[in-house]
Amino acid sequence: MILITGGARSGKSRHGERLAQEMAGRVMYIATSMVFDEEMAERIRHHQQSRPAHWRTVEAWRDLPAVITADNDPEEAILLECITTLISNLLFDLVGDTPESSWDYAAIEAHIEAHIDRLLTACAACPSPVILVTNEVGMGIVPENRLARHFRDIAGRVNQRLAAQAEQVWLVVSGIGVKIKG
Repeated sequence: MILITGGARSGKSRHGERLAQEMAGRVMYIATSMVFDEEMAERIRHHQQSRPAHWRTVEAWRDLPAVITADNDPEEAILLECITTLISNLLFDLVGDTPESSWDYAAIEAHIEAHIDRLLTACAACPSPVILVTNEVGMGIVPENRLARHFRDIAGRVNQRLAAQAEQVWLVVSGIGVKIKG
């Protein structure tokens, strides 16, 4: 498993796409984003148009071990974009319309960690090269609001777990990938 991290618009996706292309002739692109508004729809269109047309796209974030399995083709690289969006989806799926004041952040993190555990198990069993893209959200100022602070903390701990299990970790800054592990 390879983890690629970096800030927003740092070139993480492009770096992951390049690595996936180099590793295998075929790529399964797992898209975790959901369309909530026109801006997100445009971002998704941009990502879709930048990928080669022959890549297989799977839109999934709930049950990733059903997509990343021991039966995957070792000649098809898997590129999952992105962990941070996955965390956001899991968080909001769990809390639904309940008011933030009633959220139990420890329970939310435990829920997310359980999904990450299953993802890590699936990646370890999968014969395909697996590349995970995530955002490094902890390098800026401490967010002003409670949700953003908890999200930053949860994402940071998830990234640490993923990096610990990854064979390689890349940090992408200004479009330049620097291998920091492996």
